[in-house]
Amino acid sequence: MKILNTVRKIPGGLMIIPLLLGAFFNTFFPNLLEIGGFTTNLFKTGAMPILAVFLFCNGAQINAKQAGAPLIKGVVLTLIKFLIGAALGILVNKLWGPKGILTLSPLVIIAAITNSNGGLYAALAGEYGDSTDVGAVSVLSINDGPFLTMLAFGVSGIATIPFMALVATIVPILIGFILGNLDEDLRKFLEPGATLLIPFFAFPLGAALNFGQLIQAGIPGIILGVACTLLTGFGGYWTLKLLKAKNPHVGAAIGTTAGNAAATPAAIAEVDPSLADIAPLATVQIAAAIIVTAILCPMLVNYLARKEKAKLHAVTR
Repeated sequence: MKILNTVRKIPGGLMIIPLLLGAFFNTFFPNLLEIGGFTTNLFKTGAMPILAVFLFCNGAQINAKQAGAPLIKGVVLTLIKFLIGAALGILVNKLWGPKGILTLSPLVIIAAITNSNGGLYAALAGEYGDSTDVGAVSVLSINDGPFLTMLAFGVSGIATIPFMALVATIVPILIGFILGNLDEDLRKFLEPGATLLIPFFAFPLGAALNFGQLIQAGIPGIILGVACTLLTGFGGYWTLKLLKAKNPHVGAAIGTTAGNAAATPAAIAEVDPSLADIAPLATVQIAAAIIVTAILCPMLVNYLARKEKAKLHAVTR
């Protein structure tokens, strides 16, 4: 059976499928996950420590040796992604409060929009750009996980994020980053963890949900995905246009929601319990946004690439 290949064909499948399976068992067979011991630790309560190891492995993949154009592109694309997501979340919070609008809370908006799918970015950059565009992914990796979302919440005052909570979030990333740059063999050793661990923290996150919440995600989750692709996709495109980059259309490849972004609401609720009621719905809305952006973003990049090619052709004629 080609289980893994089938899962990978689904946008964000490594995150989405285990999350849905966790929600399935929690909805229909909740007692199976509560028998205790390693079973409960792995399938019900183990998301946070596994996520911590995942962040450590991701940190090791950020290459400090990337210089010049890849570094500049990575920094500006990471910054524009963060600023758009944070600004929109803060605006929604000021206008409608922590519950948000159309059930889209500031938590889900910031978590979904500030995170991008690094694998999809690299694939699109490889197809529509050059090595400097692909190299930017090493910096873009910084927005994987909850750190930038926590930073936005802490700075804006939307949530109570103690300074030490920010420090505690970045420490695994930082240690991984240091070790990965001190020893290339360590980076390669830890690389599988950046993918391998996703299903293992996705299932227990799903085990905190039920299918009633998944149905609630519906239209708002789709709206969130469309907004993410359009706002950050065009934001990345116009940013690279202003920098006079050779392939500005590649900037639109940040218009996605990372698969592991679905873990962010639970991570933030762990730090600020006042958000615990919002976190489950935010998780499933992000799951919907992951799928929507994975479909729409390549279409947007392709459209902008054709547009840029037509302009270049018109100038050279």
